[in-house]
Amino acid sequence: MKYAIMMTMKTIQKVINEQDVDKEIIEQAGECLRLGGLVAFPTETVYGLGADALNQDAARKTYTAKGRPSDNPLIIHIATIESLDKIIAERPQSLDALMKQFWPGPLTMIFHKSKRVPMETTGGLDTVAVRMPENQVARELIQAGGGYISAPSANISGKPSPTMATHVKEDMNGRIEMILDGGAVKIGVESTILDMTVTPPMILRPGAITKRMLEKVLPQVAVDPAVYSLEEHIEAKAPGMKYRHYAPNAPLVLVEGTSEDVIKAINYAVKEKEKSGMKVGVIGTDESVQYYKASYVKSIGTRMDENSIAQNLYSILREFDEEEVDYAFSESFSEEGIGLAIMNRLYKAAGYKRMQAVEMIH
Repeated sequence: MKYAIMMTMKTIQKVINEQDVDKEIIEQAGECLRLGGLVAFPTETVYGLGADALNQDAARKTYTAKGRPSDNPLIIHIATIESLDKIIAERPQSLDALMKQFWPGPLTMIFHKSKRVPMETTGGLDTVAVRMPENQVARELIQAGGGYISAPSANISGKPSPTMATHVKEDMNGRIEMILDGGAVKIGVESTILDMTVTPPMILRPGAITKRMLEKVLPQVAVDPAVYSLEEHIEAKAPGMKYRHYAPNAPLVLVEGTSEDVIKAINYAVKEKEKSGMKVGVIGTDESVQYYKASYVKSIGTRMDENSIAQNLYSILREFDEEEVDYAFSESFSEEGIGLAIMNRLYKAAGYKRMQAVEMIH
């Protein structure tokens, strides 16, 4: 079910610096969390919507504020290794090596949960997703808020995730108690989710920690087929994978093929859409934007640095909403490294709508 959206409270916004964290602001935010309130805060991936993870009422408030389906689990954020043992039922054999290599950082791991974690936080599952963020503001807030902070992305469910505080305010002003403005995030896509309850461990959501990086620590790593597609015969293993996410208001289509064919196909499609009076947006790169003929052409970054593409992805999708674009097309990207995370988010934003450039031209 979806909870009704509430828009009644005054949202306080405070600017905070990761290099010199204001203890007074952190204590104020921590008290808000301890009292069952909601605080949006920066992490290295995207902005999170923080709540006391062990408070079932706070979990319910999170679902309400986001308009999020209640079977979509919340990730618990911790700041110390010692905190982990209190919320998981058992430690997988390879856990220590993974924590040593990737925590703190953009890796979420799924474990069998302890009874201490309420079902409201886990979306009714007997498993719990846990992450230790690298961002210093996030880590100090977790400690001030009681040590266990559930934090999905701080946006309306289904919309592009927030990578700066202005995005949070657009979606959450009046719905939550507080926003901590720590500037733009570093990575720009959500953490990698690794299911540790199966053998071999399975990636349910790709992120900055790639399969290749994990394989340097683990003997074998699987990838959930739903990462690549969500066709009828593929069953999504994580509840959140059932829903369209990261989506702009306008329909989005991914175009695949050689660079030359993609540019030709998108320009052809744009011309056809604009004939019917539509405002059309195009997502290209530094290398290609000059070749597109549309009213709203945006560079997502350079193919020489896919991290730049990850950082800009959600901002561009939000810009299309601000410009009230009616339809959008995007180039496709390599699924190597963080490219898999970028394409996974674009697939979801497009509702898995993708076309071959050659077919569009002919």
